[in-house]
Amino acid sequence: MKATKCPTDELSITNFVVMSPKDIDPEKVQHVEVYTSPHIKFLFSVKTHPVISAQTIGFNLMQRKWASISLNQELDVRSFQLDKRTQCIGTIQLEVDFLQKKTASPEPFDSDKMAQEFLMQFNSQAFTVGQLLAFAFTEKRTLAIRVLSIEVMDLTDIKKGPGKPKKSQIGLLTPNSTVIFEKAENSTLMLTGKSKGKQQYQSIINPDWDFNKMGIGGLDKEFSAIFRRAFASRVFPPEVVEQLGMKHVKGILLFGPPGTGKTLMARQIGKMLNAREPKIVNGPQILDKYVGESEANIRKLFADAEDEEKRCGPMSGLHIIIFDEIDAICKTRGSVAGNTGVHDTVVNQLLAKIDGVEQLNNILVIGMTNRKDMIDEALLRPGRLEVQMEIGLPDENGRVQICNIHTTTMRENKKLADDVDIPEIAALTKNFSGAEIEGLVRAAQSTAMNRLIKASNKVEVDPDAGEKLKVCRADFMHALEHDIKPAFGSSKEEFEKYVSNGIIKWGMPVNRVLEDGDLLISQARSSDRTPLVTFLLEGSAGSGKTALAAQIAKNADFPFVKICSPENMIGFHEAAKCQAIKKIFDDAYKSPLSCVIVDDIERLLDYVPIGPRFSNLVLQALLVLLKISPPRGHKLLLIGTTSRKDVLQEMEILNVFHTLVHVSSITSSEHLINVVENIDAFTSDEVEQLKKKTKGKSLCIGIKKLLVLIEMVRQMEEKQRLIKFLCLLEEEGGLEP
Repeated sequence: MKATKCPTDELSITNFVVMSPKDIDPEKVQHVEVYTSPHIKFLFSVKTHPVISAQTIGFNLMQRKWASISLNQELDVRSFQLDKRTQCIGTIQLEVDFLQKKTASPEPFDSDKMAQEFLMQFNSQAFTVGQLLAFAFTEKRTLAIRVLSIEVMDLTDIKKGPGKPKKSQIGLLTPNSTVIFEKAENSTLMLTGKSKGKQQYQSIINPDWDFNKMGIGGLDKEFSAIFRRAFASRVFPPEVVEQLGMKHVKGILLFGPPGTGKTLMARQIGKMLNAREPKIVNGPQILDKYVGESEANIRKLFADAEDEEKRCGPMSGLHIIIFDEIDAICKTRGSVAGNTGVHDTVVNQLLAKIDGVEQLNNILVIGMTNRKDMIDEALLRPGRLEVQMEIGLPDENGRVQICNIHTTTMRENKKLADDVDIPEIAALTKNFSGAEIEGLVRAAQSTAMNRLIKASNKVEVDPDAGEKLKVCRADFMHALEHDIKPAFGSSKEEFEKYVSNGIIKWGMPVNRVLEDGDLLISQARSSDRTPLVTFLLEGSAGSGKTALAAQIAKNADFPFVKICSPENMIGFHEAAKCQAIKKIFDDAYKSPLSCVIVDDIERLLDYVPIGPRFSNLVLQALLVLLKISPPRGHKLLLIGTTSRKDVLQEMEILNVFHTLVHVSSITSSEHLINVVENIDAFTSDEVEQLKKKTKGKSLCIGIKKLLVLIEMVRQMEEKQRLIKFLCLLEEEGGLEP
């Protein structure tokens, strides 16, 4: 027979080859084998039509393409009979795509309806693996089909039921056949429903990934929370997620103090995921001086993800975009001065790309910042950077993990001395960030190496340095003492100047203040009802309020202790002073346990009695900050000191403090003698004379001034100093003559 075109458009989408009624009896012949050469044959279902000439056979375009048949080609055509007991199709797997790309539609196709329609259109037709055909699913949508695989059922023994399905090259479609559709590679066709094939799904988690090798210490809880929110949905195959009707999380914001591991965590997330190579962008790199270029830079970052989403749909790989210092480009709109509005349009472009009208479901944006307060609120809503994780300072257990990570190599190579106790180092590094602990280990290593270097006229290294080199406990202690200081936390040097001479317990008033301090420390540490504990030490000038506050703070041994003192703000204008005070409180909120001493409150307010005059701006800032409770899970002990209780009463600050503790001056000779005996400035004879001279007399002098007077007379000759001391007490301390 000669090959010719299919006579009508209606017949061309039926998948039948068309022959003349003169050549075959349609009742007897339903299928034919067409030999294009002696050894190559193709199976077709056949239909007759009076229009077609005798000795010709009509093929549609898809059939000619599959069998490589040209028009007018001479073909050997033989009838063929399929065995309905052994060659009925149980399952047929079909690859589907748009027949014409211009008819492509983003609308999803229901695979269940497609399967019903396919069985109706092609019932009792023969199919071959690899066969191409056109499938008119709807009037406007004709799809291209390729047969991927065929499984036939053995119905030889009907009583035993169908046998085990087996693979076959050919088969006969029946109404009971199962039809499974799979989207063609790089096709934009979207399939839904149960008749959609389970495409080969590659897990989002890298198979070689090991959490223990990530090198992230102290962030187990945070990492688990990020995994639960952002990646749990991506571990499941797309069809499972589709059944839930959920969307993946598209954005994560990591915020917290510098050096706590935000960049490290983002980098490790990129390694953990079986995704495209992450695009890492520093915020300032986006900005461009030319109009529209900054927005174009944002669009370029998302271009690859958009292209793959169009081609692959749900099977698209994950595209990770990491923004370091995201606050540089995503400041609150309208907050940046100038008339260019570049920052505003960049924010708008980023918002549109992450969760705009044309949504992308194959992106994950990770932003990092130290200043979450500067970021535009629209970027933080669900659907954008919805997972916001604070990466805070590590606790003691976290510091042990970090220390172990940074000393692993030394331990493996036996370069860490046996006297190094990692838990001890972790306990001593309160409020150290991960980066500062790493710096501490480096400083200890440098100290150990320096021991083996001889620096005389020239620098020489000990020839046996490789064997002798070991990092010991003393190296870590040296690094803690001299090299690395935490950016957040207590400064020992700052406290030492306030309690350099120690606290002289000259009587019950001092003991009472310290006991009250211990009680309030316990309340701040253990009570969940009062996360903010405030108390005010008030007393006359020089009565030792600041020293007592510093001692109470030392006794608390909280990870974060800071003194807000007027002496650190000399020359500050009002706004700068408010910012400095606010920063101390903001830093305190980053630690789970914090203590802040607000020293000499009336001096912070620039109060002078002439007028009177004071800074209302600083007053309002203090009234607000002293009342704010720390974030959930954090606790703050707040100690204030003042010499002008009456002034604070008028300014309504006194009511802000929960507890008021009076710090007494020395008013009796007994207390005076206790101080003198503690200082050991006079001989025992002089002390006895002093007792006699002051017995029963009243005085009023602050401990600070008394210590200055004692140190002053200590410089004199022994014969004259007692007389001079008594004179000074009469003049300065109000001692009765």
